[in-house]
Formats: sequence, C-alpha cells, structure tokens
Amino acid sequence: MPRLNKKILCFVDEFGTAGDAAFALGCAIVWAHECGKADKAFSDLLPASVNEVHATNWSKPQLQSIMSRFAQTELPNSICMLNKLSDISAGDRPEIYALSLIETVKIAVKRFRDRNNVGSQINNVEVLIDINEQNSHEKFTKLIAEAKQQDGLFRSVNRVVAIDSAVSRMLQLADVVAHSRAWINNGEVNAKGLRDSYKIEIL
Repeated sequence: MPRLNKKILCFVDEFGTAGDAAFALGCAIVWAHECGKADKAFSDLLPASVNEVHATNWSKPQLQSIMSRFAQTELPNSICMLNKLSDISAGDRPEIYALSLIETVKIAVKRFRDRNNVGSQINNVEVLIDINEQNSHEKFTKLIAEAKQQDGLFRSVNRVVAIDSAVSRMLQLADVVAHSRAWINNGEVNAKGLRDSYKIEIL
C-alpha cells in the first residue's frame, strides 16, 4: 500500500438547500498529487473569459457539453465523481448539511479506496467545501468534529475546510457534479446515462 499516507482531496458542493427534498451533494475525490491534472482538464474546457463556474447560472446544454468532454479527457485514474441525494430529514439545516456531508464523504472514500486499491487503513483525507451559512455554523462544526473521532470511514478525514469556491476550480467542478441531480430530477437522463456520458455516479 505505497500510497497509504498520501494526501487525498475531496471537493464537495451542494445542489439545493439542506432540508429540502431535492438536497444533494456532489463531490470529486482525487489524489492530491493528481489534482492539478484534473483541474487543468476542466479549466481548459471553459471559455477564457470565465472566472468562476456557478452551475445554476449556466444552461443545461453548456454544462452537459463541458462534462461530456471532461469525461473524455485524460483524467487521473484515481478521480471519482459522485452525486448523493440526502436522506437526512431530522434537525435544522446546519445539522442536515453536516450529516449529509458525512455520509457522502464516507461513500466517496470507500469508492476511492476500492478503485485505487488503497487498503482498509485509508487516511489523510482533506475535505474542501464551498462556505455558506449552513456549513460555517457551530452545529455543523460540532457534528463534523465528532464524526472525525467516531464515525467509521469519516475518521480518515483530517480536516474539513470551508473556502470560497471562487478560488478553487475543483470546487466549481463539484458544483457541476452536484447540479447534475437536476438532470435526474426532470427525467431527461437516468443514473446509467450520467455514468456513461459524464462519469458521474448517482447514489
């Protein structure tokens, strides 16, 4: 297991609002040393004038074209892109966001571990999220701290860092992955279609 202690980056953004029926999280998880390759592959597909990608402001054909071409680039073998509908309904929004994030990251870490033959003792995961009122709340912080100590695969997480997505193209990618839930919700594509066309796993 030569990469056991190598850093793993997990970028997570949301679709909808915590507590709403359609609330989902999108994530892209990748070895840190391969992150630059994925970042460049995504960035090279965007118009030169684009500073930041907000999926809600882009048309569906634009996003689907970008993600289709992104899936066909020479992506790092390690990268996994996942979209998870939240099944958490109890609690207020910061709590629902935290619990949804914990479950999504646990699944992402397991998929990453299995795909990359890391072994059962995966660790050194850093989770980066787009900062908002829900994930900067003290209730969110408390639940995340507890999960890092007690909650199965989430114990592989060293840090959860909330930053402005404007400074991270990979967080913007996670935003598009999260937004792909809309394509499922309106019935125009199914889970197999997302996987085959865009390499996004729907959970």
